[in-house]
Amino acid sequence: MLSAGVDMGSLTTSAVICNNNKVLASYIRTTGADAEKAGTEALNEACREADLKIEEIEEIVATGYGRVNLPQADRQVTEITCHGRGARKLNSQTGTVIDIGGQDSKVIRLDGSGMVVDFEMNDKCAAGTGRFLEVMAEALEVELEELEELSARARNHVNISSMCAVFAESEVVSKVAEGHPREDIIKGIHKSIAERISAMAARVGMVETIMMTGGVAKNSGVVKCLEDELEVNIEVPDDPQIAGALGAALLAADDQKEAVGG
Repeated sequence: MLSAGVDMGSLTTSAVICNNNKVLASYIRTTGADAEKAGTEALNEACREADLKIEEIEEIVATGYGRVNLPQADRQVTEITCHGRGARKLNSQTGTVIDIGGQDSKVIRLDGSGMVVDFEMNDKCAAGTGRFLEVMAEALEVELEELEELSARARNHVNISSMCAVFAESEVVSKVAEGHPREDIIKGIHKSIAERISAMAARVGMVETIMMTGGVAKNSGVVKCLEDELEVNIEVPDDPQIAGALGAALLAADDQKEAVGG
C-alpha cells in the first residue's frame, strides 16, 4: 500500500513516501514564495527517488501551513496530529514531542496509544523558532550552521532578556559592542529559546520519552540547553525535519485501510 505525506512549512517543505508504513523515500526543499510549487516538486522528487509515478500512490495527505495548496492531496491534516503520529512511529515510546520549525514552536503530549491529548503552540511571533535563530545569526554575522559549533565553545552564557526577534536583535548588537564573546552570546540565545520552550512544556505537562523534531533539532546547542532547562534527555531522530511528512504518510495509509475495510 503506497501512501505519501507532504509537510508544507513556512520555510521548508518535505515529502515522504511509504509502502505498508515503511519509508521508501523522502525529500526536503525550501518552500520559497510558491507553496504549491514547493509541495509538488518535493512530492515529485520523492517519487523519483522511490522509482514511482505519482499515479501509483494510493493516498496523499498534506499538512503544515501550506497544506491547502497541494492539488494532489486527498485530504489535509493539522501538523499537530501529523507530528505526533510521525514521532510515535520513530519511537513507539514517545510521550512528548517538541517541534521547533521555521516560524512556530510546539509542545505536544501524547497518550499511551499515541493520540494527541494536549499541546501548546507559539505561532504569533518568531520567538523560539528557526527564524529567530536566523535573525540572531545575521546580527552576529555568522552562518546559521555555525551557531551549533560556536555555542559548544562557550565558557559562559550572556543573558538575552528579549524574546521578540526585533528587540533581541538590538540586544545582541549591544552585547557585541560591550565586548562579550560571540560564543557566550550564542549560548545565551540558545538558553533563551530553551526557557521559552520550557514554559510551554510546563503548561502541557511532559511525559517521557521526549522527542525533538523540526529543523532546529539539528542544532545540538539548542538541544543541550533544552535538556539542561527541562532536566531530561531528549531524543533527536536521524532526520527530524521529516517527522510531520512521515506522520501524514502514515495517516494516508490509515485512510486506505479504512477504505478497504481494515
